[in-house]
Amino acid sequence: MDLGISGKRALVLAASRGLGLGIARALAAEGVHVLICGRSEDRLKANVEEIRAAGGKADFEVADLADGHFVEQMIHAVHDILGGIDILVNNTGGPTPGTVEDMDGDTLDMFFQTMVVRVITLTNAFLPLMKTQGFGRILTIASSGVFEPIPNLALSNTLRGALVGWNKTLSSEVASYGVTANMLLPGRIHTDRIDELDGANAKRSGKSLDEVRAASVKSIPAQRLGTVDEFAAAGAFLCSAQASYITGTMLRVDGGAAKSN
Repeated sequence: MDLGISGKRALVLAASRGLGLGIARALAAEGVHVLICGRSEDRLKANVEEIRAAGGKADFEVADLADGHFVEQMIHAVHDILGGIDILVNNTGGPTPGTVEDMDGDTLDMFFQTMVVRVITLTNAFLPLMKTQGFGRILTIASSGVFEPIPNLALSNTLRGALVGWNKTLSSEVASYGVTANMLLPGRIHTDRIDELDGANAKRSGKSLDEVRAASVKSIPAQRLGTVDEFAAAGAFLCSAQASYITGTMLRVDGGAAKSN
């Protein structure tokens, strides 16, 4: 299917690896000029070279969400490199595992800035242009934990949950301008992050990594982990011309793992 977004311009946050990189690749395959950012210049450069070798158009900007100048830096990068923006993919790294009692004020504030404040302020910076041009796609990557809190991920459950109310409110405010705002919620998609979390769970429980992984897969109706490509395809569709009447939604890509509707 031609998604009708060839020639559009996209900024994809935290795209040096994993889910962000997957979505960047999927958008580039549709003819979108993608600007990817992250902390690792080596990874970003290799990713851009790979996308270009496949016939896509891509550039990168080394940037850290934890940097207080991140939003200003990305505004300048989008202006200088893309010349404008049509698609914004809000993606952030996951916080450290732990329980509610493990959360202290300093840690909570630090991750709130990188996972919530930066996302909202960056989105606000690009909204005027999207509204003026009558087209915009805002896609925010969160977690299936916003539906069913995930054990030992209290910080993630709390902070990503804050984005749910923001996204729904935003979607209502900008829908009449041709701008959509949706959330994409990964379940168990096989990335380095999943390997890290499984390792932490194995250490906490005293089980082997294989035992933890097997128990996880057993709980998924699809009986396997999802792939980055599968997740990215769903993200690319939500950024498409065909998805112009889909907004304010949360789409789970979890192999049926969630128990709720």
